[in-house]
Amino acid sequence: MANPRKSALKILIKIEKDGAYSNIALNNQLKEDNTTGVDASFCSALVYGVLERKILLDYIIRQYTNLRLKKIETPVLNILRMGILQIAFMDKVPESAAVNESVKLAKGMRLNKASGFINGVLRSFVRAGCAYKLPDKNSDRAMYYSVYYSMPKDIVNLWLNAYGEENTLSILENLAGRPPVSVRVNTLKTTASKLKESFEKSGIGAQRVQGVDNALLLSHTGAIENTSQYKQGLFHVQDTASQLCCELLAPKENMLVYDFCSAPGGKAFTMAELMNNKGTIKAFDMYEHKVKLINNGAYRLGIENIKAAVANALEDKDLPEADRILCDVPCSGLGIIRRKLEIRYKQDLGLDTLPQLQYDILCSCAKHLKSGGILAYSTCTLNPDENENNVKRFLREHSQFQPLKISIKDDIINKIGNMDNAVTLLPQKNGSDGFFISLFIKR
Repeated sequence: MANPRKSALKILIKIEKDGAYSNIALNNQLKEDNTTGVDASFCSALVYGVLERKILLDYIIRQYTNLRLKKIETPVLNILRMGILQIAFMDKVPESAAVNESVKLAKGMRLNKASGFINGVLRSFVRAGCAYKLPDKNSDRAMYYSVYYSMPKDIVNLWLNAYGEENTLSILENLAGRPPVSVRVNTLKTTASKLKESFEKSGIGAQRVQGVDNALLLSHTGAIENTSQYKQGLFHVQDTASQLCCELLAPKENMLVYDFCSAPGGKAFTMAELMNNKGTIKAFDMYEHKVKLINNGAYRLGIENIKAAVANALEDKDLPEADRILCDVPCSGLGIIRRKLEIRYKQDLGLDTLPQLQYDILCSCAKHLKSGGILAYSTCTLNPDENENNVKRFLREHSQFQPLKISIKDDIINKIGNMDNAVTLLPQKNGSDGFFISLFIKR
């Protein structure tokens, strides 16, 4: 029988040492260990619980040992993190079980010398009534929020400076828990009402999204790729922010559309549906295996007007001018941390280097837009240098482009700033990922 604690430990080590994505590492390990049901749920809770609270857990551990954390082996440190998590934040796990199972796990991983250390730290925490001190909020509020919400201090400071304290707290509070599964209805095959009814008959919860006509939020899905609706190509998984981005770009039937940095193709699929499968969407990505993902997705959905190809968005290309261009650039991902928890712990998010790369991609893509055409620039991050500042620079240096006003109801989207042609979507306002969209029109 699989041991969910051992599985969780293996996953956490892969994430920390190999830079693995949490969702992929989790799914692969559960399959390898044949872990299902309650054990799979417990394993997931341990993995995501540690990732959501790692800075706080480490802060607590430091209060119960004289050893520097860098001196503690990765497996031992993660066993301590899981132990503290179970004792302090998982009510259904008895304290004695959390301690004993942590020690047993260490011995099972041949960490016999460390088992006594683990036992001592965890028992000291229990004897102290699970007490721990947080940084003084009055003397350093950024440090307090960093520890309490387990978010690196430099990111907390970035958000405080960019969005203010109220919005920053809302962003941080929204990071806890697993995000909803958001899907886009394939209007080439069905309607939102019919798909919602089909899901509900299958025991899957489906909720309409205000302001995004063909978006559904799902619950109790299980493995979504195993559903009959997925196999029939009735939807694709896509956050509501990305769906809204495509709607704002407003591609029409018989247009020529370019989607740069397209993989895995979700935005191309949505635009194809908005175009009723008429016209042409050229979806570009740098890697052959990612282009294959786009083609496979289009085939499953019955989309025929997408032409996927390998291309570097930075290189000059001999292309006819397009009616619409979507430039969804690589970014630091600060808007999707709740989906990819490990992002917050990356040593280098590229905050200093990405803005220039993004700007270069935007300039390169813009060359292929026809007069009167519309260009969308988007990121899934919350960082003004990658968002508003790139937009302002582009308008300063490209006089043939002008801002295209974006009109969205305030009760749907939290619009930050005073730029008419840009919106920043904050997750706490509309339930989407953190996202940025800007529109330009060529004179």
